[in-house]
Amino acid sequence: MSAIDAEPDDILTPIKNTSWRWFIAFGVAAAIALVWLAAWGYQLQEGLVVTNLADWGSGGGVTWGLYIGAFIWWVGIAHGGIILSAAVRLFGMTRYQPVARVAELLTIGALSMAGIYIVVHTGRPDRLVTSVIESYPWTVQSSPLVWDVTVITLYFVMTATYLALTLRYDIVRLRHKMPKYFAPLYAALTVGYTKKEDQIIERMVWWLALGIIVLAPLLLHGGVIPWLFALLPSMPGWQGAVQGPSFLTIALMSAIAGVIIISYSLRWAYDWEHVLTDNMFRGLTAWLGLFSLLFTWLQLQQIITGVFAAPKDLSKFSFAKITTPEYIAAMTFIAIVLAYVFAQAVDKRVFSLNRSLAASFLVLMGTLTEKVLFVFEGLEYPTFSLYHAVPGHYFPSTVELLSVAGTASLCTIFFLVIVKVVPVVELHAVESHDDHDDHEGEEVRA
Repeated sequence: MSAIDAEPDDILTPIKNTSWRWFIAFGVAAAIALVWLAAWGYQLQEGLVVTNLADWGSGGGVTWGLYIGAFIWWVGIAHGGIILSAAVRLFGMTRYQPVARVAELLTIGALSMAGIYIVVHTGRPDRLVTSVIESYPWTVQSSPLVWDVTVITLYFVMTATYLALTLRYDIVRLRHKMPKYFAPLYAALTVGYTKKEDQIIERMVWWLALGIIVLAPLLLHGGVIPWLFALLPSMPGWQGAVQGPSFLTIALMSAIAGVIIISYSLRWAYDWEHVLTDNMFRGLTAWLGLFSLLFTWLQLQQIITGVFAAPKDLSKFSFAKITTPEYIAAMTFIAIVLAYVFAQAVDKRVFSLNRSLAASFLVLMGTLTEKVLFVFEGLEYPTFSLYHAVPGHYFPSTVELLSVAGTASLCTIFFLVIVKVVPVVELHAVESHDDHDDHEGEEVRA
């Protein structure tokens, strides 16, 4: 039987029906995005001085803050999203098959937002063309920062390929029920299709999923990105082998939280109680709790090694971080999530979609705060301080805070457009084995 009790026509509901909810969501997201774009325009005009960051030198201060923290956060969501989708396919987790494509799309959207932060943080976007791209052929051999960009690009290409291959099967079988004005796009996505390719594509997607699962801890949020920070030896807060697992758990918990929020929105907007079931949300919430527990444990490891008989530079950084109100708030958010998930495990009646939604928002706020503090505090308390820091403490400016709202809105617009073009739930999730066998029979006869 299929993973859910639904019909193929059900997954076309977002494409066929456009309700007032869709227009309101698009209008609100577009308005927020425009406000942020105006703020970014102001930054382009006045320079990065409009943020609360400062150049190293006689002015003191730190050069990285929310922009880099949010970049890491978005990259983590992207990597966690494709890991979730790959795990569904690789390990046959049919319970979560209805949200596999949502996770893939979240990866595309989040990687795009991470790319925007690279552009925003350069201050002069034209330098990406006149300097970074031009020097790429030789810097890729020696620059870890360029390796970071290369790995992220690799994951974007792998995810886009993964998504395009799985869409071919669905579009061919549902094309006669989909909007005709998108016919050129559908024709491009299914160019050269024959029924004989289905089994080949299944194998290709399986190997892509395996590659994604293998590369994630080695190259991405468990590898290259935390290693880049560790390469700066004068920043004690960025050292330690625990950073790789910590980054990876943050990626996974943030991605699951994002999938829960998007899936909840789809269920609410299109009455998809039979497509995105309570059982699926309950399972996702349990996984959210597991990775939140791992995150908490790894945070405790860093705190203990940083405050008990630690070197003076690491001790100073650790005490500064754990006494910051923002960090206390972030860990309180995660503690509330853990309490809810534990209570749900003890008594299933505690579970509710609204509580899982709230827990997901708390996780996203907590992980974003932790990443921003990781970046800022790591720069604020170096082992060897060459300059006196300016008075006061860094807090994101209005322009920086608007960037989070703006990129979240752009990601929302991305999903609002996608649901009108292609199915966001795989056809395999609603097909019965009998239907699948019929398709295989047709391929053999063909």
